[in-house]
Amino acid sequence: MINAFDPAAATALSPRERAMVERRQRLLGPAYRLFYENPLHLVRGEGAWLFDAEGRRYLDCYNNVASLGHAHPRVVEAIAAQAARLNTHTRYLHDTVLDLAEALLATLPPALGPGTGHVMFTCTGSEANDLALRIARAHTGGEGIVVTALAYHGVTASLAELSPSLGEGVPLGRHVATVPAPDAYRGGPDMPARFAADIAAAFAGLARHGIRPCALLVDTMFTSDGVFPDPAGFLAEAAAAARAAGALFIADEVQPGFGRTGGMWGFERHGAEPDIVTMGKPMGNGHPVAGLAIRPELLERFGSRARYFNTFGGNPVSAAAALAVLHVLRDEALPANAATIGTRLLAGLRSLATRHEILGDVRGAGLSIGAELVQDLATKEPATAETTRIVNALRERGVLISASGPGANILKIRPPLCLSAEQADLFLDTLDAVL
Repeated sequence: MINAFDPAAATALSPRERAMVERRQRLLGPAYRLFYENPLHLVRGEGAWLFDAEGRRYLDCYNNVASLGHAHPRVVEAIAAQAARLNTHTRYLHDTVLDLAEALLATLPPALGPGTGHVMFTCTGSEANDLALRIARAHTGGEGIVVTALAYHGVTASLAELSPSLGEGVPLGRHVATVPAPDAYRGGPDMPARFAADIAAAFAGLARHGIRPCALLVDTMFTSDGVFPDPAGFLAEAAAAARAAGALFIADEVQPGFGRTGGMWGFERHGAEPDIVTMGKPMGNGHPVAGLAIRPELLERFGSRARYFNTFGGNPVSAAAALAVLHVLRDEALPANAATIGTRLLAGLRSLATRHEILGDVRGAGLSIGAELVQDLATKEPATAETTRIVNALRERGVLISASGPGANILKIRPPLCLSAEQADLFLDTLDAVL
């Protein structure tokens, strides 16, 4: 992890914070990780701000889960009001659950939309992706999955084995093939055709080993790979290649969805209609609600042969939270704000790149942005160590960010959708000072 906590490097922790770190390690064990050389003890959030135990505020440019902004009052009120009335499992009738399903389908393309598509609810994006794979296998009769080279799709056993970003200690399944990320910075204008060809070749390779195609599963902004949004439209060619091989196209919208890219869904800017759309915790502004939308004919075989029951997936409180999120996105025009402020950030970052040669490439859509740091503009060699220092220096100056990509050299910029122009400028000014 690019900015993971290293006890030996932590020089600014108070005695209380160091005691908390030691207590955490003792109680939670060695598998958990903390961010930054000096971890944060956060106690409160409001909008795009987070506050630590000493009252210092930090501009959050990373945590996409609370996508509307931390502690959004309308979501908090919806959760509290429904929790005060009823929360129970999902085998009873409840209007709010159905209202949410209708409102969600209304945001999707016709094949998945109201009167056509179905919604299935889960508690997490991992569960949603896991369920999507079960349905895809039932429909296609295959199991071969193609993902990108540094993808992350979830924490269950079936998803960990198709999430290369989890590292060498988590081996990929024999039914999984990877393709290089759609990197236009290094791949040039031929990238879209090459990406589609790579997908076709990956499915063909699986078939040669007796593994029938099942699905192409991608985060539609390729966030863990390093944020690759352009050129708009290239994903449609990739989806066509998957379908030609007999596979479904599953759009993992856990990170790009719900307004982050300036539209409701990341796949929209590519003109690519998925067979299944999966969603995660931004759906509830951090409340554990997630799910998928699916074309009805794809669900027929699975639904006729298997019962689906998720005890609390789409419970009344979760449904109230998610419905409130959809209302806030509409009423506060947050996708449009993401587009406007994202354009401002991209322009500001590109201006910084004219003065700081370490900024090799700037790319993004809405408030999903990647800024790639390189040691040399000609060779494009990743500036990995420098990125680590920049991420930690920003934290010390009150701006929170992380990094991704195979060289751990791409600043991953994902602020809440409520980010203001003034806050965007604060981020740019702080990054300029750090650079």
